[in-house]
Amino acid sequence: MTKPVVYPADLLALDQPVNLSRRRFLAGSAIGALVLGFGLPLGTSRVQAAAAAPPARGTQVPAFLEIRPDNSIRLLSPFMEGGQGTFTAMAQIVGEELDADPATFMVEAAPPGEAYVVLENGMRITGGSMSVRLSYPVMRRLGALGRAMLVQAASTKLGVPVSELSTEPGRVIHASSGRSLSYGELAGAAMDLPVPDPDSITLRDPNQFRWIGKPVKRLDAYDKSTGKAVYAIDLKVDGMLHAAVQHAPRLGMTVAHVRNEAQVKAMKGVHSVHQLPGAVAVVAERWWHAKRAAEALQVQWQEPTADSKVRPMPADFSSDGFREHLAAQTGPQREEELEGDFSKALDGAKTKVEATYHNQFVNHAQLEPPSALARYNDDGSLEVWLPNQAPDMFRADIAKRTGLDLAQITLHSPLLGGFFGRHFLYDSANPYPQAIALAKAVGRPIKLIWSREEEFVRDVLRPMAVVKFRAGLDANGMPVAIEAVSATEGPTEAIAGSPAEKGDPTALEGLSGKSYAIANRRVAQIYVKGPAMLGYWRSVGNSMNDFFYEAFLDELADKGGQDPYALRMHLLQGNQRLSTLLKAVADLSGGWKRGPFTAEDGSKRARGVAIASPFGSHAAVIAEVSIENGQVKVHDIWQAIDPGSIVNPAIVQAQVNGAVSLGLSQALLEEAVYVDGKPRARNYDLYPILPAARMARVHVRIVESGEKMGGIGEPPLPAVAPAVANAVAQLTGQRIRSMPLSRYTFS
Repeated sequence: MTKPVVYPADLLALDQPVNLSRRRFLAGSAIGALVLGFGLPLGTSRVQAAAAAPPARGTQVPAFLEIRPDNSIRLLSPFMEGGQGTFTAMAQIVGEELDADPATFMVEAAPPGEAYVVLENGMRITGGSMSVRLSYPVMRRLGALGRAMLVQAASTKLGVPVSELSTEPGRVIHASSGRSLSYGELAGAAMDLPVPDPDSITLRDPNQFRWIGKPVKRLDAYDKSTGKAVYAIDLKVDGMLHAAVQHAPRLGMTVAHVRNEAQVKAMKGVHSVHQLPGAVAVVAERWWHAKRAAEALQVQWQEPTADSKVRPMPADFSSDGFREHLAAQTGPQREEELEGDFSKALDGAKTKVEATYHNQFVNHAQLEPPSALARYNDDGSLEVWLPNQAPDMFRADIAKRTGLDLAQITLHSPLLGGFFGRHFLYDSANPYPQAIALAKAVGRPIKLIWSREEEFVRDVLRPMAVVKFRAGLDANGMPVAIEAVSATEGPTEAIAGSPAEKGDPTALEGLSGKSYAIANRRVAQIYVKGPAMLGYWRSVGNSMNDFFYEAFLDELADKGGQDPYALRMHLLQGNQRLSTLLKAVADLSGGWKRGPFTAEDGSKRARGVAIASPFGSHAAVIAEVSIENGQVKVHDIWQAIDPGSIVNPAIVQAQVNGAVSLGLSQALLEEAVYVDGKPRARNYDLYPILPAARMARVHVRIVESGEKMGGIGEPPLPAVAPAVANAVAQLTGQRIRSMPLSRYTFS
């Protein structure tokens, strides 16, 4: 357990549009003596004007930056850190224009508040690989504005024109006199200056970059390596009690009776026993006591009622049965993409090809157990510590649940133990409503941790889909028409509780919008509402749909007598970016060879290729596989990735490696199986994830096309599964049309 951490409310509740006289406010606190921040003076017409006319996004320098006397810099990031390197990237981007070494930055998650909404779409969500790629120009401008304020302060202090001043990392320089001032010396004066007009700021020429594009060391590497990093599960506050829960075996069930409540209350360390919607909870002095007591509760559960507020899980639901149900669906169909005349082209095709693909439900199965800490203060205000991907949305939800005003709620956002789409606003799949209810009931702060078993019974799942393909080939074996109809429910419409009027893009991404030059295309969805709780999973719809499409494309290649790599190159004629990327991955692998062939160790191997283009980036993957003891062995994954431009190549390398491991895990092993309305797996014993022994060697080449910046957290995953499946199909002669491959028998 790490040392107790207390987050000062004044540092984590900066949700005012303009952070007025922040340094003066902090001067009387313990931390205020260490911090000289930017700010605006009170009572001026400038402040009143700023309040009346909201400034452009990401221009409120006082809200984001504090410069201390020792030249260290505290940056409040509008995006969360969950291991993907966002905090380091933010320090690089802001530091580049501020002219401050990223190593001098301390980066923390910004609290909820309009000041920290930096994206023009008005969203503040860390996900969808949006953070760096969409905030890049705004965060550069933020750093440049801060630098301009420091230079202006130095101009006044040195009595020289701004035009005679320049900066070096952490200092403003007057070259002709040899004088200089550190940022720490200037911060107090800069505080009283107005933020310059953003249009007056000139950003650096990329040729002058010191840190952007360089493999800057991760700011969180030391703390994470030494156990000093603080996650929600590590937090402590004075007077805190611990809580554990036992959920109903199926969603929608409620408590009818607790048979042994008196006996459980008498167990060691137990403070109290509580009934919650769909769960029972035990509060105790220690979490282990709470967990043992919660597990000991003998609960009689009753079936969901007709007015259940959650989507109930039927007692006869099975994942295998639901897949058969999806396969039997025939319509109506909502068209997402329609190019050319598919029906006419298919009718005129020399060869017709049909195939049906499906995927499995998967859990998030992140190593960080869900947890939350809630405390009601004497003034009736509420503080919640919660790992999350969208602080403003979570705070609004807390306000709705509690009836409190937003101003009465302080939401702290500690480090996340991974993202994967798990830390989003899912009803019944988050611990914070329970923690808040328990804190109110007992009148003391409550830290609630879900055990692994409770996490598995309440996790939201990646959707299952059954996709039916039809395609036509011409006399030369080239595709002239392709159709994909997916029977599924997308995660976005599942969270909303109703089908989207024009379809759910997250259900079909990876099927629609492909770059291959097939003239006649049709992509549609048959909306099928199911009982399982659905959510976002890393790379969302692409994680399954690129598998479907790229594996079927290999089927078309084989049916038309084409090499799958050559077919892709042919279909990408005129697309310089993707053609270059495909050539790059072939070069990285030592030249394309499909096989089967015999490796140096005597094993029979084959290779597969696939392409994916999610979240503004493009990735091409080649996989080399063999069969060992009836299991697929993936020896090597070569990936060329083009995110347009990058901030930190070391982070890109790390993200590709992490995405490959998850891509292999879902392709080879992971599956959430439901029987009788219950998950078969309640822990990793029945939900295997990729072990280290089955991890492939990963080779990465970054291709910077210089086009618009794309994402990096999610794009490396989707092409992994189809590349592996295509390699296995070539090696074994057995067409792979579903995941996970553990369901297949290989010899």
